[in-house]
Amino acid sequence: MSRSKERSARGGLRGWGGVAGMAAACAVTAAVTLLPLAHHSGGAAGADAPGGGAVTAAQARAEECTEPEASLPASSADGPSIEKIKERGKLIAGVDQNSFRWGYRNPEARELEGFDIDLVRAIAEDVLGDPDAVIFRAIPTNQRIAALENDRVDVVVRTMTINCKRLEQVSFSTAYFQAGQQVLAPKGSTITGYDESLKGKRVCSAEGSTAYEALEKKSFGALYKDDFDGTERDRDLLTVPNQLDCLVRLQLGEVDAVVTDNALAAGQAAQDPAVELKGRAPFTTEYYGVATKKGADDLVARVNKVLVDYRAGGDSSPWMTSYRKWLAAGLPGIAGPPAPKYRGD
Repeated sequence: MSRSKERSARGGLRGWGGVAGMAAACAVTAAVTLLPLAHHSGGAAGADAPGGGAVTAAQARAEECTEPEASLPASSADGPSIEKIKERGKLIAGVDQNSFRWGYRNPEARELEGFDIDLVRAIAEDVLGDPDAVIFRAIPTNQRIAALENDRVDVVVRTMTINCKRLEQVSFSTAYFQAGQQVLAPKGSTITGYDESLKGKRVCSAEGSTAYEALEKKSFGALYKDDFDGTERDRDLLTVPNQLDCLVRLQLGEVDAVVTDNALAAGQAAQDPAVELKGRAPFTTEYYGVATKKGADDLVARVNKVLVDYRAGGDSSPWMTSYRKWLAAGLPGIAGPPAPKYRGD
């Protein structure tokens, strides 16, 4: 199909909630670094900064990192970070509000829902005894680490891949989901996957994402980087603050394809039946973890304890229950969560 025909086909794409509605939602998310989404009464409004505490077992530096998914052993012991959360009476969680089935605002219920949201509530229930004792803050993809470094959130639960580079800046729990990078494009596109068919195509990815890092390593001749990227003159066309912005660009015909996690892309394909995942399988293997401020070791260990319970129970575990509810339709055939890895094993 010629580029003009592809562009014409993309003009007819319709996303969940409509292109205009999604574009407006993206604009809000991109413009506001941290937006309080839900504030349940009782306790402070999140003014208290989540504490990192003393570094008792610092995460490995990137050059020494060989197993980034290996985290601290699970523990229910309290420490300075946990104590601050308990004193506040709320867990402050950085999440997405635009990723269908992961973290998104249900337009009818006006509540945040999804796989990541279920996990946040499980953490709040374990630490505070109440799954609703949460202040949610919406964070663009490129602001996840800054939110932790600036003490605006206790945890980030936002389809965040564990890797060695990020371990220099934040700490991670054990892995709670396995994903991988894949290409999303219109069904009628000549693009066949992460291969030579991307040559000369305009490919969108989120700033600060592992998708962008993959394109930096090997782009197959794709156009993936904006002129003046990272400056005030950046047009945010090919590299965008929030991953969902890429789907809107694709629907508007401004880009030819998106590179993102297959887990996120499956939700976007469910929103818009005119697009699909290209290629037989993801071209990377990545694991999502719960991120905390660097050195918040008591909180990391506590989240790992929550994940032990969350995985337990086989087919009736909370993890599998949430998977069947939110993800099974778009990502079928997953038998269970990834096994945890701990340092020293």
